[in-house]
Amino acid sequence: MRTPVRWLATMICLLLSAPAIAVIGVSPFGVNVRSTGPTSVYLTFQGLDPGEGPVDAYWCGELQPGVLAGNELLQFPIPVQTSDPCVRGTIFGQLPSTLDRSRQSASGSFINLTDIMTIPPSVARRAYQAAQAGANSAFFYVRRFSGPSGDRFVVVTCRMGGGGARTALALLDVRVGFEGRRDTVLPVAREEAPPRAAARILYNGTGTLRGRWEVVQPGDPEPSDTDLLTEATLPPEQRSSQRRYLVVGRFEVFLPPTGEYLLPGPDPVRVPTQAEGPYKLLLRIEATDDRESLSDTGGGRLTFAGGVAGFPMPVLRYYVGAADTLAVIGREGALAPAPGAELEGALEFSWVDVPGALWVRLEVRAAEAEVLAAVVPAGVGRYAVPPWFVEAQRGKALSWRVVAHHGSGRSLAGTSWRTVTVR
Repeated sequence: MRTPVRWLATMICLLLSAPAIAVIGVSPFGVNVRSTGPTSVYLTFQGLDPGEGPVDAYWCGELQPGVLAGNELLQFPIPVQTSDPCVRGTIFGQLPSTLDRSRQSASGSFINLTDIMTIPPSVARRAYQAAQAGANSAFFYVRRFSGPSGDRFVVVTCRMGGGGARTALALLDVRVGFEGRRDTVLPVAREEAPPRAAARILYNGTGTLRGRWEVVQPGDPEPSDTDLLTEATLPPEQRSSQRRYLVVGRFEVFLPPTGEYLLPGPDPVRVPTQAEGPYKLLLRIEATDDRESLSDTGGGRLTFAGGVAGFPMPVLRYYVGAADTLAVIGREGALAPAPGAELEGALEFSWVDVPGALWVRLEVRAAEAEVLAAVVPAGVGRYAVPPWFVEAQRGKALSWRVVAHHGSGRSLAGTSWRTVTVR
C-alpha cells in the first residue's frame, strides 16, 4: 500500500500532467478554519477549460463512499469528482452570492479561477454542532463547475480549529473612523488638520499586516469596488491594476492570534486639506508572504495571499470648505433615499443644495457602469426617475450620488455613493 505522502505526490503529478479539458485540481486542498466564527481563505482552482465556469458552491459534513479512497487517515478527498461527492443530508449551507468573490485568472497556459472561500458563521456553527454530536471535525467545501466536458465537483477539506496559528491571516471585519467623531462626512476647514483616524480590525489567523493609507483628492478618479479590495483578494496578475492615490502613511505590524487589532491612522499633519472639495481616506491592505496563505496557480507557480478579505475596505470621507458649505455637507438626513433603502414602485432622489452651486449632477450606477445622469438646476433639490428606467433596473442594486458644481463647471462638493434597490 502506498504511504499517504507518496499517494499525494502521485496525485499532484497526475493532475499537473493531465490535459486541460476540465478543472484538474485546487490549491490548497486542505485548510485550517475557525470553529466558532467566519473564515476567509484564498483558493486557486486550476486548469479550467476555456468554456468552463463555476455554477455554485456549498459545504457538507460527509462525502460519498469512495471519495476518500486510499486516504481515509488524512481525510483528504480526491480533489475532482464527476458526480456530487456530498451526502445530501449533511449539507450545511450554500455560498451566498454576496460573498462570492471568484475571478477568472491566468497562470502561464493555465486558466484558473481564484476563489475567496468565506465561511459564514451559520455554516461554522452547524459544522461545530455536528462535531459535538460525534461527526468528524472536518467538513468539506465543494465548488461545482460546468463546461463542455460536463459537471465537475472540486472538494476542499476544512479542518476546524481555533483560528490562530497555522491559519492564514484573513480580515473578517474592518471599521474605520475619526477619533471622537461619528460624522458620515467630516467637515474640515482649509489648512486645518482633521482628527486622527483609526481602523478596528477583526481577523482570523496570524501573520503580517502590511499596507498604506491613501487619500483621494478632489478631481481624482473615483475608486471602484475592485480598487477597495485588499491586494490578496485579487488574482496575482490583477493586483498591479489597482488604482493608486496620494500615500499619506504606511504600516507593517505582526498580528498575534488574538483576533482583534486597533490600527492607528496616518499622522493628521500629512492628510491634505489645502483645496476645497470632497476627500476620501482609503485603507489599502497589501498581500504578504505568510506561509499558510500559499496557493499553487499551476505549472509550479506559487502566490501568497496573506491579508485576504471577502469584502471591500470601508472609506473615510471628509470635506474641506467654507463654514456655510460644511454645515450642509455635515448635516444628517440631508439626502434621500437612505443608504441601502429598498423601495416599492417609484424612485425619487432628493438633496440639500450647497451654497454657491449653480447646478447639481445626479449620477446612478449599476455594477460600476453609469446607467443614468441628470443635471438639475440649483434650488430644485430633487429628481423623479422616469418609470421606464425604474422598470429596467427593478431588482438591481443601484449606486448613486450628487455632485454640486460652480458656474465654471468646477465641482464644489460631492456626496458619497449610496445604494438603493427598487422592488
